[in-house]
Amino acid sequence: MRLRVVDLETSGGDRSAEILEVGIVDVVPDGAGGWVALPPVTKLFRPRGEISFHAMAVHHLTPEHFCDDDPHCDEYRLREMFLPTPADVMVAHSARFERGFIADTAHGGLPWICTVRAAKNVWPEAPGHSNQVLRYWRGLRLDTALADPAHRAGPDAWVTAHLLIDMLKVATVEQMLAWTNEPRRLDRIPFGKHRGRPWAEPPDDYLRWMVGQGGSGQGDMDADVVAAARQELNRRVTALAGASDAG
Repeated sequence: MRLRVVDLETSGGDRSAEILEVGIVDVVPDGAGGWVALPPVTKLFRPRGEISFHAMAVHHLTPEHFCDDDPHCDEYRLREMFLPTPADVMVAHSARFERGFIADTAHGGLPWICTVRAAKNVWPEAPGHSNQVLRYWRGLRLDTALADPAHRAGPDAWVTAHLLIDMLKVATVEQMLAWTNEPRRLDRIPFGKHRGRPWAEPPDDYLRWMVGQGGSGQGDMDADVVAAARQELNRRVTALAGASDAG
């Protein structure tokens, strides 16, 4: 089995941003019952548009890092990176971000493992679940030539790969896939005019609007938000039916 850890650096923080850098680290069995990370592969892609200053402040990639010979990123270029050596599972830290930029057709429709979700199940007591917090909390002794600087695609993929290897000591690939596909627990509404309020508070029509934004082609509502809104509507229907029966 080959687990392909991928990390992206982009020109901004939303889905309209462009991929500037791709880092890949394949994790494979070591032949002795464990796992080993293969050397990182990284590639820079020249943006067509501007790089936001907020993005520069994170990864420190500026226009000066790119030359005219650097290609733009598109699905063809990603397929060139992913498909020549087939993998079995895609992996990313907070995989929702990478999945928003990498189409299934670029890697053959592989399943994904989110190492944030896996880490929250394996290490719920951790002081935080970011790459770098987990790196130091777990005491990973990584070659700084490969693990630094943080917030570049190759080093971040290298750190994620070793966190994955650490988690594979106590959890299976199948468990991590299942954790990744579970709806995210959202105790409170994460955005909008009801942000921070319990799900029990907003009116029914607001919840129905949220549900209607999922998969309707009218919006880009987070699937976990849609699931939480639908669950609350179902709870209210059940509660109302129970009250009616009691009366």
